[in-house]
Amino acid sequence: MCRIFMNFNRLSTSARRYFSSQSSRLVLGIETSCDDTGAALVTGEGKVLAEYIHSQQSSHLRFGGIIPPVAQDIHRANIENVVNKTFQLANVSPSEIDAVAVTNRPGLPLSLIVGLRYAKHIARTYDKPLIPIHHMQAHALMARMNSSIPYPFLCLLVSGGHSLLVFVENTASFRLLGETLDDAPGEALDKIARRLKLRNVSKYAQMSGGQAIEVAAQAASNKTTYEFPLPLSKYRDCQFSFAGLKNTATRHILEQESTHNLAPDALLPDYEEFCACFLKGVTRHMLHRTQRAIEYCERRNLFPSSTNQRSLVISGGVACNDVIFNALSTMATQFGYSTYRPPKKLCTDNGTMIAWNGVEKLLATDTAEMTRKYEAVDISGKCPIGESLIDDVKEANIACKWAKVDVFPVKEEMQSKV
Repeated sequence: MCRIFMNFNRLSTSARRYFSSQSSRLVLGIETSCDDTGAALVTGEGKVLAEYIHSQQSSHLRFGGIIPPVAQDIHRANIENVVNKTFQLANVSPSEIDAVAVTNRPGLPLSLIVGLRYAKHIARTYDKPLIPIHHMQAHALMARMNSSIPYPFLCLLVSGGHSLLVFVENTASFRLLGETLDDAPGEALDKIARRLKLRNVSKYAQMSGGQAIEVAAQAASNKTTYEFPLPLSKYRDCQFSFAGLKNTATRHILEQESTHNLAPDALLPDYEEFCACFLKGVTRHMLHRTQRAIEYCERRNLFPSSTNQRSLVISGGVACNDVIFNALSTMATQFGYSTYRPPKKLCTDNGTMIAWNGVEKLLATDTAEMTRKYEAVDISGKCPIGESLIDDVKEANIACKWAKVDVFPVKEEMQSKV
Protein backbone atom coordinates (compact mmCIF):
# COMPACT_ATOMS: atom_id res chain seq x y z
CA MET A 1 0.00 0.00 0.00
CA CYS A 2 1.40 3.40 -0.99
CA ARG A 3 0.63 6.77 0.56
CA ILE A 4 1.34 10.19 -0.92
CA PHE A 5 1.04 13.13 1.46
CA MET A 6 2.15 16.42 -0.08
CA ASN A 7 3.26 17.61 -3.47
CA PHE A 8 4.49 21.10 -4.33
CA ASN A 9 5.07 19.97 -7.88
CA ARG A 10 5.77 21.57 -11.22
CA LEU A 11 8.27 24.06 -9.84
CA SER A 12 9.72 26.59 -12.25
CA THR A 13 13.44 26.65 -12.98
CA SER A 14 13.84 29.79 -10.90
CA ALA A 15 11.99 28.16 -8.01
CA ARG A 16 14.27 25.17 -8.13
CA ARG A 17 17.31 27.47 -8.02
CA TYR A 18 15.77 29.14 -5.00
CA PHE A 19 15.25 25.87 -3.15
CA SER A 20 18.85 24.79 -3.77
CA SER A 21 20.34 28.15 -2.78
CA GLN A 22 22.31 28.64 0.41
CA SER A 23 19.39 30.46 2.04
CA SER A 24 17.02 27.49 1.63
CA ARG A 25 18.25 23.95 1.75
CA LEU A 26 16.68 20.94 0.07
CA VAL A 27 17.19 17.54 1.67
CA LEU A 28 16.18 14.05 0.61
CA GLY A 29 15.17 11.86 3.55
CA ILE A 30 15.05 8.05 3.44
CA GLU A 31 13.45 5.93 6.16
CA THR A 32 13.54 2.11 6.39
CA SER A 33 14.05 1.45 10.09
CA CYS A 34 11.15 -0.97 10.46
CA ASP A 35 8.34 -1.88 8.04
CA ASP A 36 7.69 1.30 6.03
CA THR A 37 9.76 2.35 3.03
CA GLY A 38 9.59 6.14 3.00
CA ALA A 39 11.23 9.05 1.20
CA ALA A 40 10.62 12.80 1.18
CA LEU A 41 12.02 16.08 -0.11
CA VAL A 42 11.88 18.92 2.42
CA THR A 43 13.11 22.51 2.12
CA GLY A 44 14.71 24.71 4.72
CA GLU A 45 11.35 26.42 5.23
CA GLY A 46 9.76 23.11 6.18
CA LYS A 47 7.86 22.71 2.92
CA VAL A 48 7.38 19.12 1.89
CA LEU A 49 7.80 19.09 -1.87
CA ALA A 50 6.82 15.45 -1.99
CA GLU A 51 6.63 12.37 0.17
CA TYR A 52 6.02 8.79 -0.85
CA ILE A 53 5.60 5.76 1.40
CA HIS A 54 5.19 2.08 0.75
CA SER A 55 3.54 0.52 3.80
CA GLN A 56 4.04 -3.13 4.66
CA GLN A 57 1.19 -3.24 7.19
CA SER A 58 -1.07 -5.49 5.15
CA SER A 59 1.83 -7.86 4.43
CA HIS A 60 2.58 -8.38 8.12
CA LEU A 61 -0.97 -8.50 9.48
CA ARG A 62 -1.33 -12.18 8.67
CA PHE A 63 1.87 -12.97 10.64
CA GLY A 64 0.65 -11.14 13.75
CA GLY A 65 3.87 -9.10 13.77
CA ILE A 66 6.85 -7.97 11.72
CA ILE A 67 9.15 -10.68 10.37
CA PRO A 68 12.54 -8.96 9.78
CA PRO A 69 13.65 -11.00 6.70
CA VAL A 70 10.25 -10.44 5.08
CA ALA A 71 10.45 -6.72 5.85
CA GLN A 72 13.91 -6.56 4.28
CA ASP A 73 12.74 -8.26 1.08
CA ILE A 74 9.84 -5.82 0.74
CA HIS A 75 12.15 -2.83 1.35
CA ARG A 76 14.52 -4.10 -1.36
CA ALA A 77 11.67 -4.51 -3.81
CA ASN A 78 10.36 -0.98 -3.26
CA ILE A 79 13.17 1.38 -2.22
CA GLU A 80 14.16 2.46 -5.74
CA ASN A 81 10.58 3.11 -6.82
CA VAL A 82 9.79 5.04 -3.62
CA VAL A 83 12.76 7.39 -4.03
CA ASN A 84 12.24 7.84 -7.77
CA LYS A 85 8.54 8.54 -7.27
CA THR A 86 9.38 11.19 -4.67
CA PHE A 87 11.64 13.03 -7.12
CA GLN A 88 9.02 12.72 -9.86
CA LEU A 89 6.24 14.12 -7.68
CA ALA A 90 8.38 17.12 -6.74
CA ASN A 91 9.64 17.55 -10.31
CA VAL A 92 13.15 17.81 -8.87
CA SER A 93 16.37 16.15 -9.98
CA PRO A 94 18.68 14.40 -7.50
CA SER A 95 21.42 16.80 -8.61
CA GLU A 96 19.46 19.69 -7.06
CA ILE A 97 19.41 18.44 -3.47
CA ASP A 98 21.89 19.65 -0.86
CA ALA A 99 22.21 16.41 1.11
CA VAL A 100 20.84 12.91 1.66
CA ALA A 101 19.58 12.17 5.17
CA VAL A 102 18.98 8.54 6.09
CA THR A 103 18.00 6.59 9.19
CA ASN A 104 20.95 4.48 10.28
CA ARG A 105 20.02 3.91 13.96
CA PRO A 106 18.20 2.41 15.86
CA GLY A 107 15.88 -0.10 14.19
CA LEU A 108 15.73 -3.52 12.59
CA PRO A 109 19.23 -4.08 11.17
CA LEU A 110 17.92 -5.96 8.12
CA SER A 111 15.65 -3.01 7.31
CA LEU A 112 18.14 -0.24 8.12
CA ILE A 113 20.76 -1.63 5.78
CA VAL A 114 18.46 -1.36 2.75
CA GLY A 115 17.83 2.35 3.22
CA LEU A 116 21.44 3.14 4.07
CA ARG A 117 22.82 1.35 1.00
CA TYR A 118 20.42 3.14 -1.32
CA ALA A 119 21.14 6.50 0.33
CA LYS A 120 24.86 5.91 -0.21
CA HIS A 121 24.13 5.08 -3.84
CA ILE A 122 22.29 8.39 -4.37
CA ALA A 123 24.90 10.41 -2.46
CA ARG A 124 27.82 8.82 -4.32
CA THR A 125 26.19 9.11 -7.74
CA TYR A 126 25.42 12.82 -7.36
CA ASP A 127 28.33 13.73 -5.07
CA LYS A 128 26.13 14.79 -2.16
CA PRO A 129 26.96 14.66 1.56
CA LEU A 130 25.31 11.95 3.63
CA ILE A 131 23.67 12.78 6.96
CA PRO A 132 23.09 9.73 9.21
CA ILE A 133 19.97 10.23 11.33
CA HIS A 134 18.92 8.80 14.71
CA HIS A 135 15.37 7.57 14.22
CA MET A 136 14.06 8.61 17.64
CA GLN A 137 15.72 12.03 17.53
CA ALA A 138 13.95 12.59 14.22
CA HIS A 139 10.60 11.74 15.85
CA ALA A 140 11.36 14.19 18.66
CA LEU A 141 12.01 17.10 16.30
CA MET A 142 9.22 16.39 13.81
CA ALA A 143 6.66 18.71 15.45
CA ARG A 144 8.99 21.70 14.96
CA MET A 145 8.42 21.58 11.21
CA ASN A 146 4.78 22.63 11.57
CA SER A 147 4.75 24.46 14.91
CA SER A 148 6.86 27.17 16.50
CA ILE A 149 8.49 25.23 19.33
CA PRO A 150 11.67 26.79 20.70
CA TYR A 151 14.49 24.81 22.24
CA PRO A 152 14.63 23.40 24.83
CA PHE A 153 11.49 21.30 25.29
CA LEU A 154 10.32 18.10 26.95
CA CYS A 155 9.39 15.23 24.66
CA LEU A 156 7.42 12.04 25.24
CA LEU A 157 8.23 9.52 22.51
CA VAL A 158 5.72 6.68 22.46
CA SER A 159 5.41 4.08 19.73
CA GLY A 160 5.24 0.37 19.05
CA GLY A 161 8.91 -0.07 19.93
CA HIS A 162 9.76 2.79 22.28
CA SER A 163 8.63 4.75 25.31
CA LEU A 164 11.00 7.59 26.22
CA LEU A 165 10.92 10.87 28.11
CA VAL A 166 13.60 13.17 26.74
CA PHE A 167 14.68 16.74 27.42
CA VAL A 168 15.68 18.16 24.03
CA GLU A 169 18.20 21.00 24.18
CA ASN A 170 19.03 21.30 20.46
CA THR A 171 19.56 19.14 17.39
CA ALA A 172 22.62 17.51 18.94
CA SER A 173 21.75 17.30 22.65
CA PHE A 174 19.13 14.94 24.07
CA ARG A 175 18.90 14.03 27.77
CA LEU A 176 17.04 10.85 28.67
CA LEU A 177 14.81 11.09 31.76
CA GLY A 178 13.00 7.76 31.48
CA GLU A 179 12.41 4.74 29.26
CA THR A 180 10.43 1.53 29.27
CA LEU A 181 11.70 -1.40 31.31
CA ASP A 182 9.85 -3.92 29.15
CA ASP A 183 7.11 -3.42 26.55
CA ALA A 184 6.36 -0.25 24.62
CA PRO A 185 2.80 1.16 24.78
CA GLY A 186 2.08 0.61 21.10
CA GLU A 187 3.21 -2.99 21.41
CA ALA A 188 0.91 -3.54 24.41
CA LEU A 189 -2.06 -1.96 22.63
CA ASP A 190 -1.48 -4.00 19.48
CA LYS A 191 -1.10 -7.30 21.35
CA ILE A 192 -4.24 -6.80 23.40
CA ALA A 193 -6.19 -5.79 20.28
CA ARG A 194 -5.12 -9.08 18.69
CA ARG A 195 -5.97 -11.01 21.85
CA LEU A 196 -9.44 -9.40 21.84
CA LYS A 197 -9.80 -10.48 18.18
CA LEU A 198 -10.89 -6.97 17.15
CA ARG A 199 -9.91 -7.74 13.56
CA ASN A 200 -12.97 -10.01 13.41
CA VAL A 201 -15.11 -6.84 13.50
CA SER A 202 -15.22 -5.35 10.00
CA LYS A 203 -14.86 -1.72 11.08
CA TYR A 204 -11.60 -2.53 12.90
CA ALA A 205 -10.16 -4.95 10.35
CA GLN A 206 -7.91 -2.42 8.60
CA MET A 207 -6.96 -0.44 11.71
CA SER A 208 -3.83 -0.79 13.78
CA GLY A 209 -4.40 -2.38 17.17
CA GLY A 210 -4.00 0.90 19.01
CA GLN A 211 -6.45 2.71 16.77
CA ALA A 212 -9.00 -0.10 17.08
CA ILE A 213 -8.81 0.03 20.88
CA GLU A 214 -9.22 3.82 20.86
CA VAL A 215 -12.29 3.73 18.60
CA ALA A 216 -13.86 0.87 20.57
CA ALA A 217 -13.12 2.60 23.88
CA GLN A 218 -14.88 5.79 22.87
CA ALA A 219 -18.03 3.78 22.10
CA ALA A 220 -18.13 2.23 25.57
CA SER A 221 -21.06 3.11 27.81
CA ASN A 222 -19.26 2.12 31.01
CA LYS A 223 -15.57 2.91 31.35
CA THR A 224 -15.03 1.53 34.86
CA THR A 225 -15.95 -2.15 34.45
CA TYR A 226 -12.41 -3.54 34.68
CA GLU A 227 -9.61 -2.55 37.02
CA PHE A 228 -5.97 -2.25 35.98
CA PRO A 229 -3.00 -1.61 38.28
CA LEU A 230 -0.93 1.56 38.12
CA PRO A 231 2.57 0.35 37.13
CA LEU A 232 5.62 1.37 39.17
CA SER A 233 3.51 3.44 41.56
CA LYS A 234 6.05 3.01 44.37
CA TYR A 235 9.00 4.17 42.26
CA ARG A 236 9.64 7.91 42.13
CA ASP A 237 11.23 8.00 38.72
CA CYS A 238 10.19 8.40 35.08
CA GLN A 239 10.59 4.78 33.98
CA PHE A 240 7.75 2.99 32.18
CA SER A 241 6.43 -0.56 32.36
CA PHE A 242 3.54 -1.83 30.26
CA ALA A 243 4.05 -5.57 30.73
CA GLY A 244 1.95 -5.66 33.90
CA LEU A 245 -0.96 -3.90 32.21
CA LYS A 246 -0.72 -6.32 29.30
CA ASN A 247 -0.60 -9.36 31.59
CA THR A 248 -3.57 -8.12 33.63
CA ALA A 249 -5.51 -7.56 30.41
CA THR A 250 -4.72 -11.08 29.21
CA ARG A 251 -5.87 -12.52 32.54
CA HIS A 252 -9.16 -10.57 32.40
CA ILE A 253 -9.76 -11.81 28.84
CA LEU A 254 -9.13 -15.44 29.78
CA GLU A 255 -11.49 -15.17 32.73
CA GLN A 256 -14.27 -13.63 30.63
CA GLU A 257 -13.83 -16.15 27.82
CA SER A 258 -14.19 -18.95 30.33
CA THR A 259 -17.16 -17.32 32.08
CA HIS A 260 -19.06 -16.83 28.83
CA ASN A 261 -17.83 -20.08 27.24
CA LEU A 262 -16.86 -18.20 24.10
CA ALA A 263 -15.97 -19.81 20.77
CA PRO A 264 -12.33 -19.38 19.63
CA ASP A 265 -13.18 -16.55 17.22
CA ALA A 266 -15.77 -14.81 19.42
CA LEU A 267 -15.31 -11.39 21.04
CA LEU A 268 -16.06 -10.50 24.64
CA PRO A 269 -19.65 -9.27 24.96
CA ASP A 270 -18.37 -6.06 26.57
CA TYR A 271 -15.18 -5.64 24.53
CA GLU A 272 -15.79 -1.88 24.16
CA GLU A 273 -15.86 -1.44 27.95
CA PHE A 274 -12.73 -3.58 28.20
CA CYS A 275 -10.91 -1.39 25.66
CA ALA A 276 -11.90 1.75 27.55
CA CYS A 277 -10.57 0.43 30.86
CA PHE A 278 -7.33 -0.83 29.32
CA LEU A 279 -6.72 2.44 27.47
CA LYS A 280 -7.42 4.33 30.69
CA GLY A 281 -4.78 2.25 32.47
CA VAL A 282 -2.18 2.94 29.78
CA THR A 283 -3.00 6.65 29.80
CA ARG A 284 -2.82 6.99 33.60
CA HIS A 285 0.67 5.48 33.57
CA MET A 286 1.85 7.96 30.92
CA LEU A 287 0.26 10.85 32.81
CA HIS A 288 2.07 10.06 36.03
CA ARG A 289 5.50 9.49 34.52
CA THR A 290 5.24 12.58 32.34
CA GLN A 291 4.07 14.76 35.23
CA ARG A 292 7.10 13.68 37.26
CA ALA A 293 9.34 14.52 34.28
CA ILE A 294 7.83 18.02 34.18
CA GLU A 295 8.40 18.50 37.90
CA TYR A 296 11.97 17.19 37.54
CA CYS A 297 12.71 19.69 34.77
CA GLU A 298 11.49 22.51 36.98
CA ARG A 299 13.32 21.32 40.10
CA ARG A 300 16.60 20.93 38.23
CA ASN A 301 16.11 24.23 36.34
CA LEU A 302 16.67 22.54 32.98
CA PHE A 303 14.89 25.39 31.22
CA PRO A 304 17.07 28.53 31.10
CA SER A 305 15.84 31.45 33.18
CA SER A 306 15.52 33.54 30.01
CA THR A 307 12.91 31.10 28.62
CA ASN A 308 9.30 31.64 29.62
CA GLN A 309 7.74 29.16 27.19
CA ARG A 310 7.42 25.57 28.33
CA SER A 311 6.60 22.92 25.71
CA LEU A 312 5.70 19.25 25.83
CA VAL A 313 5.99 17.44 22.51
CA ILE A 314 4.32 14.06 22.12
CA SER A 315 5.61 12.09 19.16
CA GLY A 316 5.74 8.56 17.76
CA GLY A 317 2.85 6.45 16.53
CA VAL A 318 0.99 6.42 19.85
CA ALA A 319 0.78 10.24 19.70
CA CYS A 320 -2.00 9.69 17.13
CA ASN A 321 -4.21 8.46 19.96
CA ASP A 322 -6.49 11.39 20.82
CA VAL A 323 -7.46 9.99 24.22
CA ILE A 324 -3.82 9.83 25.30
CA PHE A 325 -2.84 13.15 23.70
CA ASN A 326 -5.78 15.10 25.12
CA ALA A 327 -5.24 13.71 28.63
CA LEU A 328 -1.54 14.62 28.55
CA SER A 329 -2.40 18.08 27.20
CA THR A 330 -4.84 18.65 30.05
CA MET A 331 -2.23 17.63 32.61
CA ALA A 332 0.56 19.71 31.05
CA THR A 333 -1.63 22.82 30.93
CA GLN A 334 -1.89 22.70 34.71
CA PHE A 335 1.89 23.20 34.85
CA GLY A 336 1.98 25.98 32.26
CA TYR A 337 3.16 23.76 29.39
CA SER A 338 1.86 23.99 25.83
CA THR A 339 1.45 20.58 24.19
CA TYR A 340 2.26 19.73 20.59
CA ARG A 341 2.39 16.75 18.28
CA PRO A 342 3.17 16.39 14.58
CA PRO A 343 0.27 16.00 12.15
CA LYS A 344 -1.05 12.49 12.65
CA LYS A 345 0.20 11.31 9.28
CA LEU A 346 3.71 12.30 10.41
CA CYS A 347 3.57 10.70 13.87
CA THR A 348 4.32 7.27 12.47
CA ASP A 349 7.53 6.42 10.59
CA ASN A 350 8.00 8.50 7.44
CA GLY A 351 10.62 10.03 5.20
CA THR A 352 9.61 13.59 6.04
CA MET A 353 10.88 13.40 9.61
CA ILE A 354 14.26 12.15 8.38
CA ALA A 355 14.54 14.90 5.77
CA TRP A 356 13.45 17.54 8.31
CA ASN A 357 16.05 16.33 10.81
CA GLY A 358 18.64 16.69 8.07
CA VAL A 359 17.41 20.23 7.36
CA GLU A 360 17.59 21.15 11.05
CA LYS A 361 21.13 19.85 11.29
CA LEU A 362 22.19 21.84 8.22
CA LEU A 363 20.58 25.07 9.42
CA ALA A 364 22.03 24.66 12.92
CA THR A 365 25.45 23.81 11.45
CA ASP A 366 25.21 20.53 13.39
CA THR A 367 27.24 18.83 10.68
CA ALA A 368 29.66 16.72 12.71
CA GLU A 369 28.19 13.52 11.25
CA MET A 370 27.66 14.83 7.70
CA THR A 371 30.19 13.16 5.45
CA ARG A 372 31.25 12.20 1.97
CA LYS A 373 33.19 9.29 3.43
CA TYR A 374 30.25 7.00 2.79
CA GLU A 375 32.02 3.80 3.80
CA ALA A 376 32.45 5.21 7.33
CA VAL A 377 28.68 5.28 7.96
CA ASP A 378 27.15 2.08 9.28
CA ILE A 379 23.91 0.94 10.89
CA SER A 380 23.24 0.30 14.57
CA GLY A 381 20.24 -1.73 15.69
CA LYS A 382 20.40 -0.26 19.19
CA CYS A 383 21.58 3.22 20.04
CA PRO A 384 20.86 5.50 23.03
CA ILE A 385 19.07 8.73 22.21
CA GLY A 386 21.46 10.78 24.32
CA GLU A 387 22.90 11.35 27.79
CA SER A 388 21.03 9.45 30.50
CA LEU A 389 19.73 11.36 33.53
CA ILE A 390 17.70 8.38 34.76
CA ASP A 391 19.78 7.91 37.90
CA ASP A 392 19.54 11.60 38.73
CA VAL A 393 15.76 11.46 38.35
CA LYS A 394 15.71 8.58 40.82
CA GLU A 395 17.93 10.48 43.24
CA ALA A 396 15.64 13.51 43.03
CA ASN A 397 12.94 11.25 44.55
CA ILE A 398 10.13 13.61 43.59
CA ALA A 399 6.78 13.01 45.28
CA CYS A 400 3.97 14.29 43.08
CA LYS A 401 0.49 15.51 43.84
CA TRP A 402 -1.19 14.07 40.78
CA ALA A 403 -3.07 16.40 38.48
CA LYS A 404 -6.77 15.69 38.09
CA VAL A 405 -7.51 14.62 34.54
CA ASP A 406 -10.64 13.17 32.93
CA VAL A 407 -9.29 10.52 30.58
CA PHE A 408 -12.68 10.31 28.86
CA PRO A 409 -14.18 13.82 29.25
CA VAL A 410 -17.70 13.07 28.15
CA LYS A 411 -21.02 14.42 29.43
CA GLU A 412 -22.04 11.45 31.48
CA GLU A 413 -22.96 10.98 35.09
CA MET A 414 -19.91 8.88 35.56
CA GLN A 415 -16.63 10.30 34.28
CA SER A 416 -13.37 8.42 34.38
CA LYS A 417 -10.93 10.33 36.57
CA VAL A 418 -7.29 9.66 37.25
